[in-house]
Amino acid sequence: MIRFRAAPSLLATCLCLTTQPSRATPPTDPTTVAKANRRATIEPGAQGFVNAVQVYPFAEGAIYHVITAPERVTDIALQPGEGLVAVASGDTVRWVIGDTTSGSGADKRTHVLVKPFSAGLATNLVITTDRRSYHIALTSVPRTAMAALSWSYPQDALIALKRATAAVEAAAPIAAGIKVEQLHFNYAISGDRPLWRPLRAFDDGRQTFVEFPASLGVGEAPPIFLLDQKGEAQLVNYRVKGRFYVVDRIFDVAELRLGTKDQQKVRINRVANATLVRRGS
Repeated sequence: MIRFRAAPSLLATCLCLTTQPSRATPPTDPTTVAKANRRATIEPGAQGFVNAVQVYPFAEGAIYHVITAPERVTDIALQPGEGLVAVASGDTVRWVIGDTTSGSGADKRTHVLVKPFSAGLATNLVITTDRRSYHIALTSVPRTAMAALSWSYPQDALIALKRATAAVEAAAPIAAGIKVEQLHFNYAISGDRPLWRPLRAFDDGRQTFVEFPASLGVGEAPPIFLLDQKGEAQLVNYRVKGRFYVVDRIFDVAELRLGTKDQQKVRINRVANATLVRRGS
């Protein structure tokens, strides 16, 4: 046993503090918690069954209702490749809870198996993995139980779709119908050296292309301005194709500018009087 002793000089202060009226925070109304839990609970539905497996769409913070029965094992299948961290239950005396796996490699899948000792029981189950956590409400009925349940992951599917779209866009040519011999690389780049400083600029006689490093997609992208003979800047329309700016015209001088107080500027000059340098020459 650990005992804490107060110094004599502190006793008076402690006695004075005990005479002050306590201002305890009023307890939260239990009905508020109950209502929140009911709103968050997703019940099994006929449209959600694939054969005998109830498939829930996964949502962070949702509670999934699972119906079990004595002498029946209900299989809770996690996402393939998802690693189990821990399983916790509010009642480990009247419920049998275990886990196993199926498959191998990237398709290896964890299964949490639950079985009640009798009907009329209710508890909760929290499953944590290396990807997410699942909150489950378990109830037991006399006979019919859910054979199995799993989840679909709309957010994962959306991320995969975005990645696939980005990969297709990155692999697509920046413009169609361009011949190598039509490209002119007589552009000089000068000025500041931010991370987004262009690698090169070139044109095909109709459009100008400004190529940036891969870091362009990480931070804020600079707008491009055309400079007239008086040095006045005018914002020009352009398209972004992967790491390229595509300007639908040929210009003599342009500037990329980013920031207000400590503005970064990079200038692109077309060397009109120089011998045109072509790729491969």
